[in-house]
Amino acid sequence: MSLISKVNLSANFLEAAPPLSAQEATEEANRCLYCYDAPCITACPTGINIPSFIKKIASGNMKGSAKTIMTANPVGASCARVCPTEELCEGACVLNSSTKPIMIGSLQRYATDWAIKNKQVMFKAGISNGKRIAIVGGGPAGLSAARELALLGYKVTIFEAEKEAGGLNTYGIVSFRLPKEISYWEVEQVKSLDVEIRTNTRVGTDISASALLENYDSVLLAIGMANVPDLNIAGEDLDGVYDAIEFVKETKTKPITNHLVGKKVAVIGAGNTAIDAATCSVRLGAEQVQIVYRRTAAEMTAYRFEYEFAKQDGVEFKWLTAPQTIISDEAGNVTALECVKMELGEPDEDGRSKPAAVCGSEFKLDVDVVIKAIGQSRHLPLIEQFELDHDGGVISINLNSYQTSNEKVFACGDAIFGKGQGEAMVVSAAQQGKESAYAIHRKLTQETAETA
Repeated sequence: MSLISKVNLSANFLEAAPPLSAQEATEEANRCLYCYDAPCITACPTGINIPSFIKKIASGNMKGSAKTIMTANPVGASCARVCPTEELCEGACVLNSSTKPIMIGSLQRYATDWAIKNKQVMFKAGISNGKRIAIVGGGPAGLSAARELALLGYKVTIFEAEKEAGGLNTYGIVSFRLPKEISYWEVEQVKSLDVEIRTNTRVGTDISASALLENYDSVLLAIGMANVPDLNIAGEDLDGVYDAIEFVKETKTKPITNHLVGKKVAVIGAGNTAIDAATCSVRLGAEQVQIVYRRTAAEMTAYRFEYEFAKQDGVEFKWLTAPQTIISDEAGNVTALECVKMELGEPDEDGRSKPAAVCGSEFKLDVDVVIKAIGQSRHLPLIEQFELDHDGGVISINLNSYQTSNEKVFACGDAIFGKGQGEAMVVSAAQQGKESAYAIHRKLTQETAETA
C-alpha cells in the first residue's frame, strides 16, 4: 500500500460517474413522455421545466435546453450531479410504475456540460434601477439571489470569506462527485451580470455589519454554516483528528498526498459530509474506513444514494455506536477509538429516537485517524453583529418574506435551516436564494412607490 503513487491517488478524485454520450442522451430524451402538468416539475424545488429541457435535447437545441435549466436553477450544473434525484424529480416520474424513470439528472448534466464546454453566457443584466444590495456569502443561495437581483436591475455585491466563491459546491462536495470547475462556471455566469464578488472578505472582520447596513439598500445573509463542532471527548486535540469540512476542502484546494495510505480511519457521524469524508479517505489509500454513528441507518441524514455509494467503496458502518475517548501512544499518535454501544429510546426534540449508552458495552476500534462529521456550528458572532433574532444560530425570519427581525436584512439557505431536519439540499438553497431576491425586490419596489 505504501507504494501507491500520488499520481494514482489524484486519479481517484476524477469524476466518478461518466457522462451520457450523445447517442445515449438522445435515446434517453426520446423516452420522455413530455407530460402535461408533469409531476417531475412539481418535485423539483426550483421548478425546472423538465419536459421542456429534455425535449430540446431530443431536438438538438442544446443552448435552449441549458438555458431552460439555468433560468430556473442558477446552480443547475452542480445540482445535476449532487441532487438526490431519485427522491425528487426521478422519484416522481410517471414511468416508475411501468419501467424505469427518465435519467433526469444525467440529462441535466448533459445539457449544462454542453453549455460549459461551449463557453455559453446565459443571461444579461437588467436595466439599472439605482439600488444596491449586499449579499453575505457566495454559496448556492447567495449566487442564486445575486443572479435574480442582477436580472432585476440591482447593483449586487457579494462578500465572500473564502478565496473563491461557490461555497459548498466549490469547497464542500468531493471532486469525484462535483469538480470545482463546474462551480466556477456557475460563479462566472453570475459575475457576467456585473455582480461584484469580493473574495477573501469576511464580514464582521474585514468589513462591519454596520457598514453594510449604512451603504446598501438591503442586506441578504446567505452565510451557510461554520465548522464541525467538538465531540467533547478526550483526545480530540490530537494531530490525527480532523474536521470533515476542512478535510474535504483540502482535497479540492491542495495537492493530493499519500498521508492516509495504509491507515485505519474512523468517521464520526452519518450525514452527507461524513460520507464524503469516508469516500475521500478510501481514495486517499486508507486500508480501512469505518463510519461510527450513534443511531441506525433509518435515522442517518445522508442521502440513500450516498449511502450506497459508500458501501460500494468498501466503507463499513458501525451503527448504534458512540465515541468516548480517542486514545494515543506516547508519541501522540492516534491508536484507537474507545466506543460504547447505544440503544434507542423515546424521540427527542427533533423527532428522532434518542440514543442511550448500554452499560458495560465499551469496546475499542483500532484506528490511526479520526474525522469529525457531526454536523456544523452556526455563525453566531456574525448574526449577533447584525443584532438579529435567532434560535441557537438559526436566524428567525418571516416565512413569507425571508425578512429577519431587522427589516433591512433578509436571510436564506442553511442560515435559516432549523435543527433536527437532516441536511439542507443545494437545490433548496438555490430556490430560497431566488425567493429571497424577489422578496427584497417587492419591499424596495413598494418603498420606492410610497416615496414617489
